[in-house]
Amino acid sequence: MTQNSIFEPDGRAIPYVDEMSEGDGPALVLIPGRGLEGGALGSVAHILAGEGIRVLRIGSRAGSDETVSLQQRVDDASDVMDHVGIGASWIGGHGVGGTVARALSAKRTDRALGVLLLGVEDVDVPLAPAVPVLIVQGSEDDVMPPVNGERLRDAAPERTSIVTIEGGGHLFPVSDPVDTAFAIEDYLAWD
Repeated sequence: MTQNSIFEPDGRAIPYVDEMSEGDGPALVLIPGRGLEGGALGSVAHILAGEGIRVLRIGSRAGSDETVSLQQRVDDASDVMDHVGIGASWIGGHGVGGTVARALSAKRTDRALGVLLLGVEDVDVPLAPAVPVLIVQGSEDDVMPPVNGERLRDAAPERTSIVTIEGGGHLFPVSDPVDTAFAIEDYLAWD
């Protein structure tokens, strides 16, 4: 069951979509990149939910994408996770949303089973210690080129894996949702 909602703590309007799977499957938190509405990862989320994975997509505060800081987005995502009762889960995102996921997993190490990065932004945001990292990237991404993911993998090679979507550009989760979802599901062995 898909549930679109807005969480409004302290006057913040944080949109989220909770795709509940049937049963007690694992949970995945997905955060879209800057300029992308929460629906941008909707196809990937829908496919994964159909495979028994609960997917919580957390968007940016309504109408404020450019003015919300990284720390505010981390706080917003953490607050929504608490609000819907998501415990330990994989935390991921696309582009800038992946940067939010990296910072969130480092802040909430009690909640991070792992980090999923759909494209890697070239920023100095450390990975949470000791959690596995899955990088899914497009081979033709000219915004966040594959070399960014390779550099991040080299920083923690013992716990970082890369899956490349051949021919995928920056918006590969939108243009190649089946390949993206299957790469995630295969890695996590959640079937």
